[in-house]
Amino acid sequence: MNFASDNVAGAAPEILAALLAANEGAAAPYGADAISRRLEARFAELFEREVAAFPVATGTAANALALATVTPPYGAVLCHAEAHIHTDECGAPEFFTGGAKLLTLPGEHGKLSAQAVERALAVTPFGSQHAIQPAALSISQATEAGTVYTPAEIAAITEVAHRYGLLVHMDGSRLANALVALGVSPAQATWRSGIDVLSFGATKNGALGAEAVIFFDPARAGDLIYRRKRGGHLFSKQRFLSAQLEAYLHEDLWLRNARHANEQATRLAAGLRDVEGITLRHAVDANILFVEFPEELIQRLIAAGASFHRIGGADSTLVRLVTAFTTNAGDVDRFVDVARALSRV
Repeated sequence: MNFASDNVAGAAPEILAALLAANEGAAAPYGADAISRRLEARFAELFEREVAAFPVATGTAANALALATVTPPYGAVLCHAEAHIHTDECGAPEFFTGGAKLLTLPGEHGKLSAQAVERALAVTPFGSQHAIQPAALSISQATEAGTVYTPAEIAAITEVAHRYGLLVHMDGSRLANALVALGVSPAQATWRSGIDVLSFGATKNGALGAEAVIFFDPARAGDLIYRRKRGGHLFSKQRFLSAQLEAYLHEDLWLRNARHANEQATRLAAGLRDVEGITLRHAVDANILFVEFPEELIQRLIAAGASFHRIGGADSTLVRLVTAFTTNAGDVDRFVDVARALSRV
């Protein structure tokens, strides 16, 4: 009953097989190999337009390098107050940008709104030499609350950001889960809704360790190739990153994995809703649940072998439950059964 994170899952067998295949023979280094060349073409096919794609090993690198490419040191990135780039990346965006500031905005259920972005930008002293200059806006898809932006919500936010001259970045560490929930194409959920640069996630959903920075206008990729190298994220044997991503996309493995994770989250939420004393904090759009448990029930679930994270400290009764592509329906049902039984004790 391990619901601590989707990072607890291993790698998908299809991706491990692709790595073994990539290990055969010799290949040109630093992205000049055949797999890496095929991958960029595959991303272009997936997103229905020419793109510039840059494999990296971690989501932190993808986010920080993407934002550094579009934000000067005197600039600012607007994001949600609970955004991963703000709360969980140890200052990497600020470090890689050379000092740009993250400006956080509030928003219910982990989402920014076009109205909140408009209010913030309307009072910004653009052009003042005394003030930081907003250059980018970042949203997470799915959000840290497990909710999902619709294309219409994204389009409304990006319209405001673009009107004020900002480029828009999407942290897509769980993009596959969001796409499955929405039932829309990758293009609809990204550039057709106004996204300029994407951190394309794979590690949480079956990769061993591979992500990508994707620019939907290659001309905007600018100096990312140098930033990636200087930041220590240009792999000499890049074929092993590219092979993971190629296998991830092959025959929609990424969407099949995400669909399974989402289904298990839905199953878990449905089972917990009628348990006395339990309250779900947000809608369960993707593969994350935030649940209020009585303290006694938390302790009994832990004693029964369940793994999860408290949100807000050791005394908090808000628990985060995350399902993965490997989550077993039997574990979901057992967790629910234990919660129901213990709630009646």
